[in-house]
Amino acid sequence: MLPVTPRLSVLTALRRIIRRHFGFSRRETSGLLALLVLMLVLVGLPWLLEPALPTYMPAADARHLNQLAAQLAAQRQPRRFPARYPSRYPRRTPVPQVVLAPFNPNTLTPTDWEARGLPAYLAKRLVRFRDVIGGFKAKEQIKRTYGLADSTYARLAPYMQLPDQLPPRETLTRRYPTNGPRPGGQPFASRFPDRFPRKPTHLTAFDLNTADTTQLMQIRGIGRGLSKRVVQYRTRLGGFVSEEQVGEIYGLAPDLIDSLRKYTFVAPSFSAAPLDVNNASFEELRVHPYVGPRLARVLVAFRQQHGPFRSPDDLRQIRILDPANLEKLRPYLKP
Repeated sequence: MLPVTPRLSVLTALRRIIRRHFGFSRRETSGLLALLVLMLVLVGLPWLLEPALPTYMPAADARHLNQLAAQLAAQRQPRRFPARYPSRYPRRTPVPQVVLAPFNPNTLTPTDWEARGLPAYLAKRLVRFRDVIGGFKAKEQIKRTYGLADSTYARLAPYMQLPDQLPPRETLTRRYPTNGPRPGGQPFASRFPDRFPRKPTHLTAFDLNTADTTQLMQIRGIGRGLSKRVVQYRTRLGGFVSEEQVGEIYGLAPDLIDSLRKYTFVAPSFSAAPLDVNNASFEELRVHPYVGPRLARVLVAFRQQHGPFRSPDDLRQIRILDPANLEKLRPYLKP
């Protein structure tokens, strides 16, 4: 009896394990083993057939690349572009510094200040400040210069030929007595009577609907502008039916409203200019203070859809017209 080789015993044991685990037949097991062997051969074949590559030495290539880079750097010239816009500020040459010695700040030029360690803008600022005040009289004036650092002032102050502080101010005596007459002999307003007319102290009440701007300006506190505003409001309104309506004028202070009510009246026989809501155009309606653009637009649309208004009470059908406004508008409605 021939002995069993180890290779056959291993292969047989592998077949038995596959058959027991997967339930394959002998033919299926043999096919699976053959497929596995074929896959191993395909995986290892490229590695077995790959030729031996030479070892790469990068030193020669590095030397060649360095030579090319040196040639390109030698041939390269910096690109210079002409300035598109000329410089607003020419280049300044540095000012040589001087050794600090006693000096008079009122005789220094901006260059002299720069030679003592100040920047150009601060040197110019000191000279302008000196020219404006008529010369430095004390060191504290220089110390107050905007932008001057305390350390710079402390370095220059011992060499400034000026006192540290200004002398105390002298009390100025009045040129004219307080209650005495001034030069000219008369007050300023009395010297120009046409330009500054005096308003009457006792004013008689006048009709608010017939008064012009000159008559309204007699009331203290009402000038040319406010008097024009009163007349313009009266024109737009169609006349005042009560003195209380002056409180509706824009820009009148409460004391001026009280003055107007005190010195004006509305004649009992006065009738306001009627406002024809059935025939007036939109532009005519909108300028009335009690109508305005929104209500004027609704009035025109309502009368076009429903016909003319027969009485002032018909305006109650308009929702945006509240009862208080209707009562103010009633004296101006055309019957």
